[in-house]
Amino acid sequence: MKSRRSFIQKLGAGIAIPALVSFNSPSDKTSKSIDQTLKGEEFWEEVRKQFPLTDSRVYLNNGTFGPSPNVVLEALQNSFIETNTSGEYGHIEPEREKLAAFVGIKTSEISLTHNTTEGINIMTWGLPLTAGDEVIITLQEHAGNALPWLNRAKLHGIILKPFEPKATQAENMDLIKSLVTPKTKVIAIPHVTCTTGLVFPIKEISAFARDKGIFTAIDGAHGAGTFDLNLKELGCDLYASSYHKWVLGPNGTGFLYVREEILDQVQVYQVGAYSDLGWDLYQNPPEFNGYVPTAHRYDYGSQSLPMMRGALAAADFHTEIGREKIEIRLRELNQYLYDGLSEMSSRLDILSSREPESRISMVTFKPKNMDYQEAGGLISKEGFRIRQVPESKLDAIRISTHIYNSKAEIDSFLDATKKVLS
Repeated sequence: MKSRRSFIQKLGAGIAIPALVSFNSPSDKTSKSIDQTLKGEEFWEEVRKQFPLTDSRVYLNNGTFGPSPNVVLEALQNSFIETNTSGEYGHIEPEREKLAAFVGIKTSEISLTHNTTEGINIMTWGLPLTAGDEVIITLQEHAGNALPWLNRAKLHGIILKPFEPKATQAENMDLIKSLVTPKTKVIAIPHVTCTTGLVFPIKEISAFARDKGIFTAIDGAHGAGTFDLNLKELGCDLYASSYHKWVLGPNGTGFLYVREEILDQVQVYQVGAYSDLGWDLYQNPPEFNGYVPTAHRYDYGSQSLPMMRGALAAADFHTEIGREKIEIRLRELNQYLYDGLSEMSSRLDILSSREPESRISMVTFKPKNMDYQEAGGLISKEGFRIRQVPESKLDAIRISTHIYNSKAEIDSFLDATKKVLS
């Protein structure tokens, strides 16, 4: 109590309060347009300059969190200042329209969420399932996809049918087909697994499922921002993702795609402002006129305009570079990393698929003669941010690269890994 009173007295006496930390990047860089005339590594070096990432450590964990470029930080700062100086909070419909276009869907088909897990929960609970209905998932799910389905199975008696992914797209397609029975109602798998970075052939799976009357509910945490993604062409029914990973947007932003033809089959349970077609508590009985005829029914209540401005700035950043160019670069870096690790076959096992089509941005490996946690800790001390993978009993190390990474950084990582595992 004495220390508390002393603190309050100091406040009253005018104790100095530290100023709020500036929102500017550590280097106080400002964003600038990228010189599109540059070619090869020079172009990607120019892209790297758009990020405030420190040069004292190599960041190889974009699969967990994608650091934003300066243009996103500026959009956030400007919008926060604008809203807090004017008092005009505004709506997010212009941002919603552009973010929908970014993934090739209609504005009416996108719900703006806070992360991938929120979108997965909406589709998990909204789909029309009853006890005994079967849902196909993998044994390598992220908690954000596994737990919602496990929870619904626990409460509603649906049956989960998990499978161990195979090494190639053709094998996984055949395996999923073999698991389907007359009771199968949903295929709920990741676009890209968080464990080994395995890419599933979602377009082919979706076409197969549609013919069978089966819903496809895709965990797209690692899909948006890696592929030149067009969800209409992909053909799935539902797709949940976030902007804070590969899109390089702010934390706390995501989206859910609901194909318009199934909108009324996906029940909404959490509603609020803008979810409805009207309501009146003065009626007897009180009146509720139903839901808006769009996926906006799922993103109930207030949305953060600054956060959505940041997400849009990230999408625009991808568009400026070229989304196809980004996908090609990600695959190039991924193959370069895979080839480098392959040269250490006496020291480690690569758990990611050998098939290039089944990889895009992550490679996972397991040391042969050292505990993975010990190896991961020692590699980290060499100046690298990586991720350990205890999930699915893999006990491995995952490396994920994005457009701010270079082949020189991968070379440094490979040298450090050789040193640690020698």
